[in-house]
Parts: sequence; C-alpha cells; structure tokens
Amino acid sequence: MTNPIAYVNSIGGITNEIKMLENLINLVKEHAGDAIVNNPAIPNEHNDAAITTTATGIFDGLKEQITAGNLSDITGLFSGGAGAGNPVVGHISSQVSQQLMHKFNLDAGTASTIVSGLIPTVMSQLAKKTSDPHDKSFEMNDIMSALGGEGNIMDKVKGLFSL
Repeated sequence: MTNPIAYVNSIGGITNEIKMLENLINLVKEHAGDAIVNNPAIPNEHNDAAITTTATGIFDGLKEQITAGNLSDITGLFSGGAGAGNPVVGHISSQVSQQLMHKFNLDAGTASTIVSGLIPTVMSQLAKKTSDPHDKSFEMNDIMSALGGEGNIMDKVKGLFSL
C-alpha cells in the first residue's frame, strides 16, 4: 500500500517541476528573439522546439548542480552572479549547445552563438525574478522542490538566499 503522505508530496514535487518548466519556457521565449526566433539557422517551424529544448536544458542543468551538491555555485547564481562567468551558467550553456547541435543539426559555432547570449540573459532574469518579492513566477522554495532540493539540501540552502 502506498503511503498517502508520500504520494501527496510526490504530486506536489511533480506540480512544482511542471510549474517551473512552464515558467522557464516562457522566460526563454521572452528572450529568444535574435537567438532563436529570428535566427535563420533554426527554421520557424522549429522555434518552439528549440525554446523548449533550451528551457529543459536549463532545468536539467540546475537539477544536476543541486543533486551534485554544488551549493556555492548555485548560491552565487541566485545572488546576482548569473553571468557567463558563473560555472553553473557555463555548464548549462555547454549542455544546451550540445542539445541544440544534436536536435537541430547546428554546427558548434551557431549553437555557441545561440547560447552565449541567451543562457546568461535567461539565468540573470531567473535570479532577478527569484529575488523579487512581487514576482511569484519563480519562488526559491518551489525551485528547490522542483529541482530535488528537498530534505537535507533544502535545509542547507534555505537561509542562503535571504540576504
């Protein structure tokens, strides 16, 4: 028999994942202009797929970093260090570049150009929205829950973002 509390908690985690991924897709879409939408290397009929690939890559990259325990890099990311120099942003950019190359048959230079402007911008906006008390699209507790940062990791990180 399934534990009803565990089941409800698992549904909440799934809901948080879906919400975060939807919000990431919208955030990427807001900033995808020249990088994806107006880019002749990505045909218009593939724009939504490229946006979703990018958002999913960001989500998966953040999840990997949380799971690996890279808390100082995550803290730096959400404390205003979301530029291209942040190791998390660099890792995510590399992963998304590879995914775009594979899924859309892009050369390395084109994929790199797409992610070099888009990923740092999206990550900076994500950090900004997370720290804005009036913007409820990305809340730290929901992000940590969606990324698997519950329990021990959440306890470690909980106070780091209340600067």
